[in-house]
Amino acid sequence: MPSKKALVRRPGPLLAEGLVTHIEREKVDVEPAVEQWEAYVAALGAHGWETIEVEPADDCPDAVFVEDTVVMYKNVALITRPGAESRRAETAGVEEAVAALGCSVNWIWEPGTLDGGDVLKIDDTVYVGRGGRTDAAGVQQLRAAFEPLGARVVAVPVSKVLHLKSAVTALPDGTVIGHIPKVDRPALFPRFLSVPEESGAHVVLLGGNTLLMAASAPRTAELLTDLGYEIVTVDISEFEKLEGCVTCLSVRMRELYA
Repeated sequence: MPSKKALVRRPGPLLAEGLVTHIEREKVDVEPAVEQWEAYVAALGAHGWETIEVEPADDCPDAVFVEDTVVMYKNVALITRPGAESRRAETAGVEEAVAALGCSVNWIWEPGTLDGGDVLKIDDTVYVGRGGRTDAAGVQQLRAAFEPLGARVVAVPVSKVLHLKSAVTALPDGTVIGHIPKVDRPALFPRFLSVPEESGAHVVLLGGNTLLMAASAPRTAELLTDLGYEIVTVDISEFEKLEGCVTCLSVRMRELYA
């Protein structure tokens, strides 16, 4: 049986110096951020996810956003080349972690750049956001890595937010959800549901009809509850100050075999 594993990485002491691109900088408090991260990891564990902690990268302020460093498809781990040069040292520890899990490892090579937050997988369709952190060469290399494995790779523009998954994620039935003012081209997705809050666009699929969401999107939580989903909320306000969301704090690996 496939096992549900999630890579996570503890916030480092330099977290408050993390990058911000599309929002105003606010003061980030590391101590409550660590508490919020621990509650996030506990929520994953409570719903059957085995969390695997990647070695800390205390010199890298953004390392807690571990999703950006690797993209999983089937048993292949594609180590990214982050679009922000200051984040490229984050990938070494993640590469060690996925190799230890028995993944086949591939890489994005210069001049390509790719952030994992720009990749949204829905069954065998892989949407990749072409924006500030992921370039055309990165898209081409992702396509070359995953299409031979059966993926259909669809590139979409991202200009209003940091990453594709800052704008949209998907429900268990494949419906893409997003906050319209932040989505470049909603019509590119076959099924699209508009949600009332920007942070409501981010869900982690915990299993079945259970979704993990940020506590900052109560109206979206109410909407999704009305649609029959069970909602688990976590406070990630310190990470939201750095354009973080519930998806980027872990790498969910559903297709590995125990």
